[in-house]
Amino acid sequence: MRRYLIALQFLTILPVPSPKQCDADDLGRSTAWFPLVGLTIGGLLLLADLALTPLFPRHLTDALLVALLAIITGALHLDGLADVCDGLAARGSKERFLAIMKDSRVGAIGAVGLILLLLLKYAALLALPIYLKRPALLLVPALARFTQVLVMTNARAARSDGLGACFLSGITSAQFSLAAACTIPLCWLLGHSAGIAALCLCAVWGIGVKSYFTRRLGGISGDIVGFSSEIAELLALLTLTATTTLLTRYL
Repeated sequence: MRRYLIALQFLTILPVPSPKQCDADDLGRSTAWFPLVGLTIGGLLLLADLALTPLFPRHLTDALLVALLAIITGALHLDGLADVCDGLAARGSKERFLAIMKDSRVGAIGAVGLILLLLLKYAALLALPIYLKRPALLLVPALARFTQVLVMTNARAARSDGLGACFLSGITSAQFSLAAACTIPLCWLLGHSAGIAALCLCAVWGIGVKSYFTRRLGGISGDIVGFSSEIAELLALLTLTATTTLLTRYL
């Protein structure tokens, strides 16, 4: 429970009690709880959907849910997405890429990336069949946090400072195994074959992100983890819709 609170405190802005003790390795070991934190975020989105649906049409409710997701997480991962987009758009060395990501200012490409991502998330959520919407609200944040764990497991740090390096120093394969043991049943229970398809795509995405940035930068950073998480949420939403559509059409 202590490490769950550490993960919840880091990944959200929810007012949770601070653990009385936090060792050097606790940040990395708290990653085993990341999917459960994602499920907690999903639970809050589900409660919000239950409250908003009687009041507003679906398109407005879904827009508010996308905004609420950003608020609950303190836009932490959206900031990482913008920084990585700016870094990818820049030409130059590893040092230039890392310096751009560390800059607190958001460039034009980062702003475009944020706008496109939020629009696509909204459209993808709106496109979900109504019977799949609430299971997806629970599942998608959990899948994205599992993707974070996958990206960090056995990865090198791109730079020695920052929270990313702190997490990487304490994470082991045991944390990944526990996160996977939580996520895989969730995918089947909440999404059945569509959930498993979303899990597979997020896993491929996470492996690809880790491989690319290890070659490009020599490792990963917290911004890269946030970038991978935001795109994983979008991919999961798209996969749930696409898989359900195909199964309905051909079976």
